[in-house]
Amino acid sequence: MKWQEALTDYKHYLQIERGLSQNSIENYAYDIKKLIKYLEANEINTSPISINTDTIKNFIYSVSKSINPRSQARLISGLRNFFDYLIFENYRENNPLELIESPRIGRKLPDTLSIKDIDALISEIDLSYEYRGVNLGHRNKAIIETLYSCGLRVSELIELKISDLFFKEGFIKVTGKGDKERFVPIGPTTQNYISIWNDIRKHIDIDAGSKDIVFLNYMGKKLTRAMIFTIIKQLVEKTGLNKNVSPHTFRHSFATHLLENGADLRAIQMMLGHESITTTEIYMHVDRSHLSEVLNKFHPRK
Repeated sequence: MKWQEALTDYKHYLQIERGLSQNSIENYAYDIKKLIKYLEANEINTSPISINTDTIKNFIYSVSKSINPRSQARLISGLRNFFDYLIFENYRENNPLELIESPRIGRKLPDTLSIKDIDALISEIDLSYEYRGVNLGHRNKAIIETLYSCGLRVSELIELKISDLFFKEGFIKVTGKGDKERFVPIGPTTQNYISIWNDIRKHIDIDAGSKDIVFLNYMGKKLTRAMIFTIIKQLVEKTGLNKNVSPHTFRHSFATHLLENGADLRAIQMMLGHESITTTEIYMHVDRSHLSEVLNKFHPRK
């Protein structure tokens, strides 16, 4: 079995059997491609079936000089999953990464914005901003409000459809990782901002492939992830906020503020679309002072 053949089979497995998104599949494939390039550059003639632990160790050592411990851990995990797949398909009997330990890394807590920070960012949006005759100020405000009020990933935001909006019921349908669907509550304020943008959107000559997409550029095409990052970066610079803010920061802030105000962790998990509640539990570490307040308020032995 050759490397490209094994990689192609693995990607099909991730798509069909595990239901991963194309973006996640490419991330998994990236680790394997990196290994393949290393073998080619060093003229190491081995296959996915015959490669041994020493070769893998040398590869990891060679790349460890240029990546941080967190990236090393992700690389090792990605390769381990690949060889587990080969064992599952009876191509190998063992995993060459079985005895390779990942570097110890501290748990990275998510960055969050305060409610004051978010209000400051939103207040700086110029609602009169137009480009090529299309008012994009109201669109930008609807984008920020939706990211924060619904806790969406940036990929979920740009794929949000008109047909996913159920305003009467107070929900939107979100398609998350692995094409898994969930319903997320949406409040009247955010509904109003999206409705204002939708009225503007009706006057845009919309591209055939984006007819059902909520957030568009001035040409009537779906926004890119990079464009969302740019909108936020420009807004942060305008506000003068001395924080590293990305689309995911609003998602983290959404979860943190819900927890601080007494929301159930299980409910937050469902709204975020986390497969495991252990992923959601990271927010329990964000504000320990809030947890102390909850204990003092509700425990009979305070």
